[in-house]
Amino acid sequence: MTTHPKGDFDLSRAVWQRADGDTSDAAVEVAFVDDLIGMRNSADPDGPVLVFTQAEWDAFVAGAQDGEFDLD
Repeated sequence: MTTHPKGDFDLSRAVWQRADGDTSDAAVEVAFVDDLIGMRNSADPDGPVLVFTQAEWDAFVAGAQDGEFDLD
């Protein structure tokens, strides 16, 4: 279990997912455990996990959909 100020993210219960069809060695993976969302790099599955609350995740997804993170 990863203790985090936002709560405990139980890695043993995480079911990691990636975008459909992504077979790359270094994909972004997410897991939803209780009220928290974890994000990791599939190339380093034992590495750090970013932990988001639902509100933070919703803001991140909305920003991505609005192009907030586009490099253009």
